[in-house]
Amino acid sequence: MITVLAWFLGLLAIIVLLPVLLLLLQVLMACLPRPAQPVGGSRRPQVAVLVPAHDEASIIRATLASITPQLQPGDRLLVVADNCTDDTAQLAREAGAEVVERHDVRLRGKGYALDFGVRHLAGQPPEVVIVVDADCRVGEAAIERLALRCQQVARPVQALYLTHAPAGAGPKVQVAEFAWRVKNLVRPRGWARLGLPCQLMGAGMAFAWRDLALVDLANGHLVEDVKLGLDLCQQGKPPIFCPEALVTSQFPANEQGLNSQRTRWEHGHLGLMLSDAPRRALAAITQGNGSLLAMTLDLLVPPLALLVLALVALNLLAWLAYLLFGVATPAWIALCGLALLGLAVVLAWARFCRELVPFSVLLYAPFYAARKVPMYLGFLIKRQVDWVRSKRDDD
Repeated sequence: MITVLAWFLGLLAIIVLLPVLLLLLQVLMACLPRPAQPVGGSRRPQVAVLVPAHDEASIIRATLASITPQLQPGDRLLVVADNCTDDTAQLAREAGAEVVERHDVRLRGKGYALDFGVRHLAGQPPEVVIVVDADCRVGEAAIERLALRCQQVARPVQALYLTHAPAGAGPKVQVAEFAWRVKNLVRPRGWARLGLPCQLMGAGMAFAWRDLALVDLANGHLVEDVKLGLDLCQQGKPPIFCPEALVTSQFPANEQGLNSQRTRWEHGHLGLMLSDAPRRALAAITQGNGSLLAMTLDLLVPPLALLVLALVALNLLAWLAYLLFGVATPAWIALCGLALLGLAVVLAWARFCRELVPFSVLLYAPFYAARKVPMYLGFLIKRQVDWVRSKRDDD
């Protein structure tokens, strides 16, 4: 019986250790100097900026104001007012955008809005389509950098998409901002340093028009952006990371909006990880698609909070088994995993977040992870499968 217990705990410890090792590798690679990526060409391609929006009247004008100055003659700015019940469409028109309205309460989600917008653009297709969420701000020259890079590599391109904590936010939101930066800056930068593709992040995505014909956009998946990147990679078009182009948004300050947002993202990620990763890995192996295998491995790294919880629980279980039955190896593997995760977090903070988040905030991270236990239990009991808009601060 003790032998069986030792094998079981050892296997469990190795399974949990693998994503920690992968995360540490990405952090270490990200800390290396990044070679400058030339972004240029004889002519910037014609672009259409596609903005899916659902009841975004409070912020749509600011978003469009960050895009409009970057457009050139022949470019298009298209807002898809998706199942809106407010003045989003009218305000977008007043801001100079082309607007189409979609009404279908049965098919809800960003994927359906993107599909609707792409079909509208098909009458006069652009060379490059850039997707920007309605609650984002587009950094200076980001449109040009994305379009030129997309033209240069003939593959989908992902901007650096960061979400900031609002002024005066408490440690919970600051930890969330740190975790977001690790996910959207540190990890894709590390993978790019190895010449590997990145996941699509939802905003700041650029596609050559012909590449959009390779995938089905019309779906209500909670993390449609990640699924889209995997689909394109499987079709031979792995996305690349372009941190020179910046897109930003802000976490909701209200508790309800923040919880809704995190639940949608993390339930979607975990659902995709469990349901999609095995077949993607099989496809990568059978096709000899190394890029798809790299993206699938990246998908298997769970959210930081869940990884912390899994390692703490594993250490408690493994060290209890050691005290009761003398099973030592799983306990040391579990402790090693916890130490390596701590090293990865400290390195990521020191290199990329030192000026953004005080180190003292990281000490709150275990409590932040503990507060998310009900959300993860909810995934096991009744996971969120339908898209729900996050409550904005001024709703």
